[in-house]
Amino acid sequence: MQRARFAFGLSVLSLASCILVSCSSGGTDAVTVTVTSTGTATAAPISSGPAIPASASPPTTAKTPTSRTGTTTSPPTTSRTGTRSSATAPAPGSCAQAALDSLTPAQRIGQLLMVGVAAADPAASMPKLPVGGVFLSGRSTSSADAVLAGVKAIQNSVTRTSGVPAQVAVDQEGGYVQSLRGPDFPAIPTALEQGRLDAAELHDATVRWAKGLVQAGITLDLAPVADVVPAGTEQQNPPIGGQDRQYGSTPQSVGDSVVAVVDGMLDAKLGSTVKHFPGLGRVTENTDTSANAVDDQTTADDVALQPFRAAISARTTAVMISSATYPQLDPDHPAVFSTKIITGLLRTRMHFGALVISDDLGSAVAVQATPVGQRAVDFVTAGGDLVLTVQPTDLVPMTAALTSAAARSVTFRARVDAAALHVLQSKQSLGLLPCIRAGVPGS
Repeated sequence: MQRARFAFGLSVLSLASCILVSCSSGGTDAVTVTVTSTGTATAAPISSGPAIPASASPPTTAKTPTSRTGTTTSPPTTSRTGTRSSATAPAPGSCAQAALDSLTPAQRIGQLLMVGVAAADPAASMPKLPVGGVFLSGRSTSSADAVLAGVKAIQNSVTRTSGVPAQVAVDQEGGYVQSLRGPDFPAIPTALEQGRLDAAELHDATVRWAKGLVQAGITLDLAPVADVVPAGTEQQNPPIGGQDRQYGSTPQSVGDSVVAVVDGMLDAKLGSTVKHFPGLGRVTENTDTSANAVDDQTTADDVALQPFRAAISARTTAVMISSATYPQLDPDHPAVFSTKIITGLLRTRMHFGALVISDDLGSAVAVQATPVGQRAVDFVTAGGDLVLTVQPTDLVPMTAALTSAAARSVTFRARVDAAALHVLQSKQSLGLLPCIRAGVPGS
């Protein structure tokens, strides 16, 4: 078995260009990568789990959701303020494709990474390598102007290294989970309280909250939560029910609220991220603090998936993947590393052709058994697009691992390009991409 060894560090940018342009071995195997304590990345084929084919995007039509009254409603095609662009793939020749064509191999790999920076002082920990996004982690009590100043500094830096602006994300669900708490960011009720509003009220409230984020330079909210916590089990469900992060206790009520929130965010020009697919409503452990978060009930036809289907029909910008394990769907891998769940269920069966984000792959206990760099490789191999890590120090090993994997596998290089295009399409849909060439549609 041939093995390639690559030193990494801040020189990884030139390394990635070499590997992807002229140093490839041309192999087609799936890849495993280990990063040693001395800073060496080692790549080798793995035999467990199928590689992802470099095929065209799956269909973008989705099943229609139902309303609270039980009648079937058509997927929304326009917003209250005008035409809404789909979260699925823009046509070939779009600004996103032109942007991808303009990026170096290292910048393409960078598009697959979203790294945490301190919400209280985002400019103090700007990434030095190409990234596709930054996540304002922790809490901030700064004003909107102060947040915007930090975001502008980050965008200037990221655009120089990455070739295009970043997705700038926050956790602004409401209740216990609200990253920005300064004077210009009103306290948002918990999702449980939001779910008691009718759809129109929740939509309008979301528009107000979302516009405040957009004015502060935020482009993507890691919300809403689409997990269904059955009535009476809330206190046995620490990640969601124990914190009132659920909109209700039935798939119908949760789905209706999720659609109202997605609609409100998109009407305010803020990206939405439904989470935590395929659902954390039935687990009894928190993936942040335990490696034993298991949902042994959810199946591919489960009614608890209805809120995710509704969000897809409402054209959510992104779907976040859980790091829990779902034995009925894939007994061998957590969802975040599962081809069966990400590609088989979400992409193929549920027809989601847009951006797929991981839950945190940096500090979550659920993924600690997998080496840092390998986490990124496994997520992308399974069909994911944007690797989220709250640990800034993960950027170097994850970049090195993705680079090494791309050197070993033609299939993985194609997967990198497909994932990078999904990231760029999400940016195009939110107006973040400049027109790369005059006359390019969709810019």
